[in-house]
Amino acid sequence: MEKKRGSFSGGLGFVLAAAGSAVGLGNLWRFPYLAAQYGGGIFILVYIILALTFGFALMTTEIAIGRKTKKSPIVAYKMLSEKFSFLGYIAVFVPAIILPYYCVIGGWLLRYVMVYIQGLTAEAATDTFFGAFIGDTFSPLFFFMVFLILTALVVIGGVEKGIEKFSKVLMPILIIMIIGIAIYILCIPGTLEGVKYYLIPDFEKFSFKTVCGAMGQLFFSLSLAMGIMVTYGSYIKDEVSLVKSVNQIEIFDTTVALLAGLLVIPIVYAFSGEAGLTANGPGLMFVSLPKIFAQMGGGRIMGLVFFVLVLFTAITSSVSIMEALVSSMMDKFKVTRGRACAITLIVAIVLGVPSSMGNGAWSHIKILGMDFLTFFDYLSNSVLMPIVALCTCILVGWVIGTKTITDEVTRNGEKFGRQKIYEVMIKYVAPVLLVIILVAYSLAQFGVIKM
Repeated sequence: MEKKRGSFSGGLGFVLAAAGSAVGLGNLWRFPYLAAQYGGGIFILVYIILALTFGFALMTTEIAIGRKTKKSPIVAYKMLSEKFSFLGYIAVFVPAIILPYYCVIGGWLLRYVMVYIQGLTAEAATDTFFGAFIGDTFSPLFFFMVFLILTALVVIGGVEKGIEKFSKVLMPILIIMIIGIAIYILCIPGTLEGVKYYLIPDFEKFSFKTVCGAMGQLFFSLSLAMGIMVTYGSYIKDEVSLVKSVNQIEIFDTTVALLAGLLVIPIVYAFSGEAGLTANGPGLMFVSLPKIFAQMGGGRIMGLVFFVLVLFTAITSSVSIMEALVSSMMDKFKVTRGRACAITLIVAIVLGVPSSMGNGAWSHIKILGMDFLTFFDYLSNSVLMPIVALCTCILVGWVIGTKTITDEVTRNGEKFGRQKIYEVMIKYVAPVLLVIILVAYSLAQFGVIKM
């Protein structure tokens, strides 16, 4: 049993770990796809506005709850209010659902890294390659297991020696890679038109769907409503500035998200036009981009570097997702980190196997008309995460009061520059937006409205 709770060595360690959690597939997969789908520049503008208001309020709340209680979600929410103790269980249930299918997708990335190492650039560009791979029974399962084990090896190392050390090494490498690839892509003829589409807002393309898409993206981009920020917040030392840390995470994450779009949208636009941007997340990542790499000079190297980059970001996020589960288990059941990791691995395998085989041998099995992976993604992203965020807003805004959070933020004499925005968002604006997104995504999933 751990006698002393782990902690980050300081503010930098926390920021890099939290940013590593935020910078994942949400940024390098979903963000470019959603930006393309919802009008490019206007989506970017709406996303930034929401990140500075809605996202800022939820992130500040979750990190402050973690530092105040020094516990992971199951115990933390109970300490704040007995009536809201259920919220901790829901918050932990979210990463329990996400981790398995996230690692399945991580396995796909690992496979594509191997593809480009082997020089199978032309093969990866065929229309049938991706479908044949995920439709196979054993190959996706193998890569899923390898990715899951890599994640567990980091988590079992603990907070400072495992997660923080891993993040301090990997995050600077990721930034250098992202900037390097972005510069290379922008030197390719024709990509500047794609940059204009991506960055210049076209207000005629603004719609209710743009707001919903940007809000949904914020959950993944900032690792909100998954218990992750509460868990990481519980590892922060008391003297670390919350205001400064939240600002740095916001800047880091938003910058990487914008750069992620520059890695994908301009090059797809240059080779395939605006029509090429209509593919969904998997289609854009695993079908459209390999076709482009096959047409490029040096496409094999470009493809390898790109998929290594995305693989690294996926691992930093999967580590944080697993840590939320492991930490909660340790706090609730007083088990060792090793035993908690072992239990988490078993649960992830049990739920990950259907997510992997749902595209192949078990593709005939549907839940509400969805394969396993799609269903788990819908349940976590479109239902449970908005519910967790909504209940958190009600708890803080109307039960324990925003003063509980603002006092924690300012207890070291810090100035809370956006305190008024925070209070209005948590009590009034965020709950309304969350109800809207919960209803809209549910109706869209069942074809009542089109998103």
